[in-house]
Amino acid sequence: MAEHQDGKLVVMVAPSGSGKTTMARRLLTDIAELRFSVSATTRAPREGEVDGREYYFISKVEFDRRVAEGEFLEWESFYNGTRYGTLKPEVDFLLKKGYFVLLDLEVHGAQNVKNMYGDRCLSVFIEPPSLSVLEMRLRSRGSETEQSIATRLERAAYEMSFRDRFDIRVVNDDLEHAYAQIYSVVREFLKS
Repeated sequence: MAEHQDGKLVVMVAPSGSGKTTMARRLLTDIAELRFSVSATTRAPREGEVDGREYYFISKVEFDRRVAEGEFLEWESFYNGTRYGTLKPEVDFLLKKGYFVLLDLEVHGAQNVKNMYGDRCLSVFIEPPSLSVLEMRLRSRGSETEQSIATRLERAAYEMSFRDRFDIRVVNDDLEHAYAQIYSVVREFLKS
């Protein structure tokens, strides 16, 4: 943890099925001073999820109130109208304590956060080797409907059109190799 100085942000973005969650979990395990910022969502908790751990589960009314009061760094509505957002007070609290904060965002939210925090923010885009590989990964989950696969692939193509706007891009064609690249870049950024 940095002493007497504000921390930094690491923003990770990837199309669904590109390995972002796996990478984020490993970074949190391997870098002790890194903290995950828990997002808020309007969706109901899934079995085993705990409010404040996976997400802050709030109503649409509460979400709208917080948007109106400027409590979100970024937010978006997608996947059947469900909203997700990053609470600014939580991120600012961690940064003021000198922690390094990991955010798992979508492309527009990542761009907004990068614009707000500038050089104090490292933006990382993880991409699949191709959309066909991504489709295979989504199908192998066994939890996706044809409609959800089509929606996720369409969104992935859109998200990948923004990949050149990120500080670093990593193609996840081999999990260990991709993770080693991300770990190395994040470690260097946190030291600088």
